[in-house]
Amino acid sequence: MLKAYRVEIPKEKEIQQIPAKYQEDWDLAQKCLLKNREAQYRLFEKYKNSAYTICYRMLNDSDDATDTLQDSFVALFKSLHSYKAKSSLWSWLKTIVVRTALAKQKKRLSLSRLEDVPQQFLEDTNIVWDDNLTGEYLDKAIESLPTGYRTVFLLVEVEGYKHREVGEMMGISVNTSKTQLFHAKKMLQKKLRDLI
Repeated sequence: MLKAYRVEIPKEKEIQQIPAKYQEDWDLAQKCLLKNREAQYRLFEKYKNSAYTICYRMLNDSDDATDTLQDSFVALFKSLHSYKAKSSLWSWLKTIVVRTALAKQKKRLSLSRLEDVPQQFLEDTNIVWDDNLTGEYLDKAIESLPTGYRTVFLLVEVEGYKHREVGEMMGISVNTSKTQLFHAKKMLQKKLRDLI
């Protein structure tokens, strides 16, 4: 059961500054803050599948993904009072989800180091894309990447974060993020070539 937290009634000045494209998100957030269970449920239902997908892709484990999803929504509801509608509610939640999944990852595993990668995966390979390559093959290849590589790949290539943002979220440098993405792509090329 979702729990409501601290309520702050917005000032009139804040309401007038909300861009029209975020007004629906703002209204939903305000209803949630007023302990409206229907609004809380609507918010959860609206974003749960997308948030779970991010969790699962990053953690590669359905139980951990479910726990992280729950932790993410708890964090969202605890901090909803600070939502100012300067971006979409999904964008804000996605950041919470990614950070929560990263924290879960750090508890489970340390980030991959380059010296841990077999030399065969660092070779220059070119993949020929054809009709045999399906989403299932791609998912399988991404899931098999070392944790750090998979995380950077998903955050940059799937979720659209910049290397600076990834670095801040993961506590790594921009260059480390770029390097891990480069090696993730090389490993994916090799893995996908083997799969098709």
